[in-house]
Amino acid sequence: MRASQDIRLVFVTGRGTESVLPLLSDPLVPDPDYIIADVGATVLHGDGRRPVTPLQWELSAHWVGNDPILRALEGLPALVRQRVPQERRCSFLLEDATRLDEIRERLAHLDVDVLYSADRYLDVLPRGVSKGDTLRRLAAQLDVPDHEIVVAGDTLNDLSLFETGYRGVVVGQAEPALLEATVGRPHIHHATAPGAGGILEVLRERAHFDVPAPESPSGDAQLVVVYHRLPYEEKRVQGQVIRQRHTSPNGIIPTLLGCFDRGRQGSWVAWTTHHDGSGGTTHDLVDEARFPNLVAAKVPLAESDVERFYKKFSKEAFWPVIFSFVERARFVEEDWQHFLEINRRFAEAAAAEADHGALVWIHDYNLWMVPGALRRLRPDLRIGFFHHTSFPPADVFNVIPWAGQIAGSLAQCDYVGFHVPRYAANFLDVLRSHTPTEVLETVECAPRFRVHGGALAIPRMPSTVRTGDRVVHLGAHPVGVNTRAIRTILDAPERQAQVRAIRDRFRGTQLVLSVERLDYVKGPLQKLEAFEGLLEAHPELHGAVTLLMVTTPPAPGMEVYEEVREAVDQVVGRINGRFGSLSWTPVHYLFRSLPFEEVVTYGAAADVAWITPLRDGLNLVAKEFVMAKQCVEGDGVLVLSEFAGAAVEMHGAVLTNPYDVEGMTRHLHDALVMPAEARRLHIRRLAAIVEGNDVDAWSREFLEAMAGTPGGR
Repeated sequence: MRASQDIRLVFVTGRGTESVLPLLSDPLVPDPDYIIADVGATVLHGDGRRPVTPLQWELSAHWVGNDPILRALEGLPALVRQRVPQERRCSFLLEDATRLDEIRERLAHLDVDVLYSADRYLDVLPRGVSKGDTLRRLAAQLDVPDHEIVVAGDTLNDLSLFETGYRGVVVGQAEPALLEATVGRPHIHHATAPGAGGILEVLRERAHFDVPAPESPSGDAQLVVVYHRLPYEEKRVQGQVIRQRHTSPNGIIPTLLGCFDRGRQGSWVAWTTHHDGSGGTTHDLVDEARFPNLVAAKVPLAESDVERFYKKFSKEAFWPVIFSFVERARFVEEDWQHFLEINRRFAEAAAAEADHGALVWIHDYNLWMVPGALRRLRPDLRIGFFHHTSFPPADVFNVIPWAGQIAGSLAQCDYVGFHVPRYAANFLDVLRSHTPTEVLETVECAPRFRVHGGALAIPRMPSTVRTGDRVVHLGAHPVGVNTRAIRTILDAPERQAQVRAIRDRFRGTQLVLSVERLDYVKGPLQKLEAFEGLLEAHPELHGAVTLLMVTTPPAPGMEVYEEVREAVDQVVGRINGRFGSLSWTPVHYLFRSLPFEEVVTYGAAADVAWITPLRDGLNLVAKEFVMAKQCVEGDGVLVLSEFAGAAVEMHGAVLTNPYDVEGMTRHLHDALVMPAEARRLHIRRLAAIVEGNDVDAWSREFLEAMAGTPGGR
């Protein structure tokens, strides 16, 4: 095949298709155009694993089936049936080669061939079927000339490939019988290096292809953070791009910036839509005074790329699956290819920034494919990944058509962190469904995490697994809140005055606070239905309880949430119309984004935080409420969905099932009637958890865990 042409890659194996699939999940292995498996009896398209027709029909037509073969060989003690997936072949282990003549005689009446290799593997195949024969048939069907085909192998099982007459490479450390059988054949070359290295060795020497030596770009950053957002905001004002700090002091960004406080040489890889159109990564100092050695490496993206990659595809394909709403997921192959391209660009930028052996910390599901692409470019790096959302079980995750590729990419990490142990266990099950995976170590979840009595509780979690030739470490690291920032906010006299003003505004009623994004995952309709049920069941609460429902709008262009917004508007109007009076509005509904300072202030003033998502990776609002109440030495109750990750960490929270509307009503009522002293003890217990595991502790623990793993491939 000439170098100017597209190369078509065919994997040819004696194994069954099911045994080959784990290899295809490895991002370091190129995707084949075709797969020939079962010693030539199966031929598939690499894309979608569909049979190659009519060739597969012809191969299947000649197969006599397993039963006649097993009957013919019954009673032979030397034969042991291989416990491997197999189609259109019958495979055995045979240590005594002297029985081959007897085996062939017993099978002589059947239309089959017998192949014996490596002094122990015996395959019974359809007559005339072999790896080489099927490859030749495939080449004929594709109209590929002989001189454009190169074959490679390492066992006698591959001999039929070399007997086709195609140019061939016997790679290093091959089975001696294959070396002997191919000696002296002018079209076959013997390599020194094993595997793919041997193929490249011969191709370079013989100049069949122009095979460039791999490049290894590197920078000087000892820590590289890969996150979709820059550590500052960019805005265009009168044609000029200006920078400003992110407004919230409690997000992940300030915490990640704190990793560079001590002058660590670092880079922050993120996208920018403000660029000159040159297409290359640009660099800016993040904050010369605070972080003199931190550079922002900006990956240029068009607004249309961000719209497609982040706002549309990630939210429409992955977000519903992550939170187990698979019926809402929409998968488009072209969008997936675009997603891969964006992830590749992030990986290339990270590879160019990192020093040899550096730590690279990748964040969240929209960068799932970065680890695999990065490992190909920089096998020397120590790669960590933190999943900021939940992670679903295998039967949900595998709805994604590219689930195996995603799992394979994450398996290239040295360390993968999740909020809670359940998500790590789910990830293990996903790995197992795509590739042989062995659990090397597990750890007890107690005392930090709930082990019973909650939807996400488990007693033990996997901490070290082996998949293929890689060892991957897993950890549970629930993100904390910035306790110092919350205390600073509420220590300010003007904030204390605002807390008093809110309490005065709702004097005579208990204030129930709900702060969540507009998202079907957050279960706003179930919450409103439960509150309506509370007012129906307890007339004595009319005028005595108020729900303050703060709903953060989605980003512009997220049409998927419009339906939810319309439904929420209607239900809020219905509740207020049914139960409200001139002096009392049951639901105060704020559809806007509040500054973090205001959220904390409302939390300090509220009596109950009612946090009831149908699914949530963690939920920081619950922790913010607890910390706010602690700062003002107040009492209160946290009612928390058991499907939020925080539920397994926040021991003592009142857990509720958001799918059980009547149960939510009961739990809210229990919170409203809890005595003041019990509320104070409740907050103190939860505050000890929040203060002991703040956001700084989260980043420190994750980096220490990642640094403690043996990195690189």
